[in-house]
Amino acid sequence: MLSNNRYNTYQSPLSERYASKEMCSVFSDQYKFSTWRRLWIALAEAQRELGLRTITHDQIEEMRQFQDTINFDVARAYEKKLRHDVMSHIHAYGEQCPKARPIIHLGATSAYVQDNTDLIQMKEGLRIIFTKLINIINILSTQAVRYKDLATLSFTHFQPAQPTTLGKRMCLWIQDYLLDIEEVDMRIKGLWFHGVKGTTGTQASFLSLFQNDAEKVKKLEELVTRKMGFENHYPVTGQTYSRKIDSQIAFSLAGIAQSSQKFSNDMRLLQHMKEVEEPFEEEQIGSSAMAYKRNPMRCERIAALARYVLCNCLNPAFTAASQWFERTLDDSANKRIAVPEAFLAVDGILNIVLNVAAGLSVYPSVINRHLTDELPFMITENILMEAVNAGGDRQELHERIRLHAMESVRSMKEEGNKNDLLTRIEHDPFFSQIKQKLKEITEPKNLVGRAPQQVDDFMKQSINPLLKRYSHLLDKKLIPALHV
Repeated sequence: MLSNNRYNTYQSPLSERYASKEMCSVFSDQYKFSTWRRLWIALAEAQRELGLRTITHDQIEEMRQFQDTINFDVARAYEKKLRHDVMSHIHAYGEQCPKARPIIHLGATSAYVQDNTDLIQMKEGLRIIFTKLINIINILSTQAVRYKDLATLSFTHFQPAQPTTLGKRMCLWIQDYLLDIEEVDMRIKGLWFHGVKGTTGTQASFLSLFQNDAEKVKKLEELVTRKMGFENHYPVTGQTYSRKIDSQIAFSLAGIAQSSQKFSNDMRLLQHMKEVEEPFEEEQIGSSAMAYKRNPMRCERIAALARYVLCNCLNPAFTAASQWFERTLDDSANKRIAVPEAFLAVDGILNIVLNVAAGLSVYPSVINRHLTDELPFMITENILMEAVNAGGDRQELHERIRLHAMESVRSMKEEGNKNDLLTRIEHDPFFSQIKQKLKEITEPKNLVGRAPQQVDDFMKQSINPLLKRYSHLLDKKLIPALHV
């Protein structure tokens, strides 16, 4: 017989290993069912304020007394019998609040507590994510400014291209996250309250409660909306709010996963080249067999979780597309999993990004060596232009450079020699007029274009104003130490 403990039951890695306690709390049973009770209290308060004297002050106070004291075992027993989660919690709440029992959930349908709570949870989850995005941009911006002048080899098709700077490359990561911030900010502002709609969204039950006084029904919805911290509610719904909203938020979260996987991919490639590395702790083991290894496990984890989020975002999309008329219940089981796990996974991703961005190691000597190895090929056009300006024949010079380049490549590939193209050009009489300028021509800082200035401009125009506006969200405590 297996003992009854957590090691004999499946535990989600998202809550056990990756997501923060704060995000896990938002999607916990305690948060969910306490919010249900807050919604029932807000409804009763608003109904009393609008003249329903069958609801008393004592009943509301009794409900408040047990708002956060959830009798989970009682609710679970009721659900086993009733097969209805909302009715189970109404009965459980009623046992704690015998005076209020007759008026709990008055005029409402299940979606009143379920859907409004979903929206509240998603809004709070987005706020947590928004804060972490701001802090990621703050950390990466500090790194970008620090390395704005550090020339490095750029790549297109993962083949060496013109030089850039490490700081400029970091700005590419920041730009993606900046787009995510704008998206999340829009979603937070656009996420409204489901409202007080009744069984099919017509508010017929509430119209009956208030003797066909439509203005009081409208006022009821406005009061409850404000009591629950929202400025607006959706003007029309079926029994549920449109599941398209879940889909839109899931795709916003998938956008963050895209940015993070791009960041992690670049970091993994840089770590392979030994130019930039993610944090590696003193007693960390890279491989059980190869003791020397320093695997980029943090960035690999980012990529793994991002892949999950990208695939998962299709669940809310299919759910939204599959709804019939005012609602069908084939959304429920799916969204119970798909929506919270999207938030927990993205939260876990951002925790790792914060950790990596704050603790990355940069190796300028290695970066410079790689740049030096490829630089001669990249500056041949510069050399050609200087030699022509000094009086040379463009066609003859071009052919001389081509021959030297081919021989240098052959020597590198067949004999393992270093790139000696510049030495060959320096000793070629055809280029004697610019021999003294070769050092200046090959200086990396003269080959990175406006990369350093682009970093400064980006910070000034886009990043600094953002960080100033949200300075109250900056928090070094958000940078987690990853223990697993």
